[in-house]
Amino acid sequence: MRNFLNFVIKYHFALLFGVLEFVSLGLSVQYNAHPEAAFFSRATAISGRVESAWNSITGYFNLIEVNQKLADQNARFLVKQNFSFLHRDTSEIVVSDSSLLQRYTYTPARVISNSVNRRNNFLMIAKGSLDGIEKDMGVIGPDGVVGIVVTVSPHFSSVMSLLHEASLVSAKHQPTNQLGSVVWEGTNYRRISLLNLPVHVPLRVGDSVVTSGFSIIFPEGIPIGRIRKFKPDQGDYYSISLDLFTDFNALGWVYVVKNLYREEQQALIEEQGKAVQPAVNR
Repeated sequence: MRNFLNFVIKYHFALLFGVLEFVSLGLSVQYNAHPEAAFFSRATAISGRVESAWNSITGYFNLIEVNQKLADQNARFLVKQNFSFLHRDTSEIVVSDSSLLQRYTYTPARVISNSVNRRNNFLMIAKGSLDGIEKDMGVIGPDGVVGIVVTVSPHFSSVMSLLHEASLVSAKHQPTNQLGSVVWEGTNYRRISLLNLPVHVPLRVGDSVVTSGFSIIFPEGIPIGRIRKFKPDQGDYYSISLDLFTDFNALGWVYVVKNLYREEQQALIEEQGKAVQPAVNR
């Protein structure tokens, strides 16, 4: 009780001012039409702004939730595609299991940072080792190839973009299945170059270029770009410019590709190198 009295004595001027303000505001609203209308108008405006701000906040998080659901649906769709399975030849031997074995799975991830105007560009995604993400996994977007995972933390991963001087992806000219490689020249984030395609291959502007499936990172047939222009180089190959299918400046969601047979393939590649020795050492 003594503490309460001390508080009242110490702040009596402020308390008195507050009481008088409250009384005067009530009298003003009660006995004057215009101030009353102004009061409720101002209150409505404030309430509207608060509600609008709240709706914007909830709408933003609802949009993230909707995008997450769509990304999950797309990942399930990708898993069912033909290129996500390992085709087994069962023409000569009867087996009890399916002729199609799941080869790739896809983890949707939100892009939280990205660059397109540097010589070497990277993305960061909001999925990490706790989500099963590992170094050297491929990353694709709704429109095609995006890059390769280079570093991983528990909750995030850094992705080397296709727009990077060290990026080299095995590709093929879709109409003829002729092989080449795509590299970025470092100028326009909407364009990329296709290398090592022989000049005897018939080309047309608009032809599609996709992943070859010859690496252990990307499935076969993932879109890369469309031929914009081409001409014979000085040697036996074309100089080819592609328009990228993926707009790297508008990436919101991507899919991390997991090759379920990667370790087996990698081990075989390493054994292959050891098995083939120079003739003088045999």
